[in-house]
Amino acid sequence: MRLFVAITLTKELQTSLTGMMHEMKKAEIKGSYTPTANLHLTLAFLGEVEDPEVIKEVLKSVSYKPFRLSLDEKGTFGDTFWIGVKGNQSLSKLAKDVRSALAAYLPEEERDFIPHITLVRKVFGNTKAIKTAKGEMMVKKVSLMRSQQKNGKQVYTEIFSF
Repeated sequence: MRLFVAITLTKELQTSLTGMMHEMKKAEIKGSYTPTANLHLTLAFLGEVEDPEVIKEVLKSVSYKPFRLSLDEKGTFGDTFWIGVKGNQSLSKLAKDVRSALAAYLPEEERDFIPHITLVRKVFGNTKAIKTAKGEMMVKKVSLMRSQQKNGKQVYTEIFSF
């Protein structure tokens, strides 16, 4: 089972980001746009896991206090266009704690944590003129998500939250 740990977004934040993606499409920016239901902020990518129950137990050891998450900058990783979040010590600590707890299960190539929400893969066009979406939310839960292909589409399903 392919798993990752993420912060799922509120409907309000999803709406704001969907509006930004709509403006990108109107500006003829091409690429593979993330479906609204799949928008999230990844804390840790696990990849293929045989026993998700072990991961759930490990995640139960991670604690945090609710905190505010605000959209900020936009940027790219190669041909992937994303929107970032404002510097946030609570978010950085949560990501560090999740990754420390799951260290034995993370792929070796796990990168440094750069908090972002992927909007478009294989982006082509001038993204510099696009206005960055605004929005914020309170993070009150973290989700263990399953990623799978269904009818040719990537579907993310929450299987546990804390």
